[in-house]
Amino acid sequence: MEKFGLNLSLVEKALRIAAEAHQWQFRRTSGLPYLIHPVAVALKLAKHGFPDSVIAAALLHDVLEDTDYSSEKLKDEMGEEIFGMVTGVTYDNSLDYLEKRRKYLEIVKVSSAEVKAISIADKIHNLESILIEHEQLGSDIWKLFNMEKSQKLEFEEQSLKMFKETWDHPLIGEYEDLLKKVKNLA
Repeated sequence: MEKFGLNLSLVEKALRIAAEAHQWQFRRTSGLPYLIHPVAVALKLAKHGFPDSVIAAALLHDVLEDTDYSSEKLKDEMGEEIFGMVTGVTYDNSLDYLEKRRKYLEIVKVSSAEVKAISIADKIHNLESILIEHEQLGSDIWKLFNMEKSQKLEFEEQSLKMFKETWDHPLIGEYEDLLKKVKNLA
């Protein structure tokens, strides 16, 4: 069904899968239902005119990484194109912290513009969330992460550098501006 230029069956299908997969999860920083995050990432990409397949993949971007939803099931339900975008932004949780992030950056660096878009929109929403929650928690916000503040910021800087070297899109400027604000937090 086409409405407002969106393939609602594709986007709705992705949203239903994300809602099912994340139904009992909550954001670490705010405590809000986790589904808010993939929806915010998808909306950011929709505002920038990305196609429905990218919006659908954005809705699903954390399903393989953070839930027990199977790869096979996701591939069968959403197809190879969307599955490929999702796997392109999925951290390998079998690796240690530094290796996991190094591998993630290597994969995104050589991936399509669509994968880069999902990755940076995810990072933008995460930084927006940090800024919002910092107002409530102050410096205690950093205790909610599996890494030190310095490690988090170093990874974000590495990500920004990679995006600047491999892609050209207005989302990079938005990400850079947010990162500057987050770096200035106590």
